Amino acid sequence: MALLAIASRVPYSASTVKNRGVREVGGFIREQRERSAMSLRKLADKAGISNPYLSQIERGLRRPSADILVSIAGALGLRAEHLFERAGLLDHTEHPDIVGAIEEDEALTVGQKQAMTEIYNSFVIGNNGQEKS
Repeated sequence: MALLAIASRVPYSASTVKNRGVREVGGFIREQRERSAMSLRKLADKAGISNPYLSQIERGLRRPSADILVSIAGALGLRAEHLFERAGLLDHTEHPDIVGAIEEDEALTVGQKQAMTEIYNSFVIGNNGQEKS
């Protein structure tokens, strides 16, 4: 499980995540769940967590552990790094020119925009530390 390997490398304690990060990751999880037309109960089941706990995460009332973020990301079909960034556990490098262009393109569906952004971000994350030409 590559995602669990990533989670184990992320230095994490509940006190390191600021309230803003908790609210941001919770809102992002809710948004992704709704985009996937998935009920709270179904996501909780797929992620292996309780319904009330997921609800509290989405509302920014609970700080999820790195392992829980990995489970939720897997259940949503997302890269865990995106949730770690939203929670303030990883630095996020903005690429507004590319991501902004994808978001503003009216020829793309919401799902296509999401997929293209995920692919682009995976390339950027995968290239960190590699020499650019």
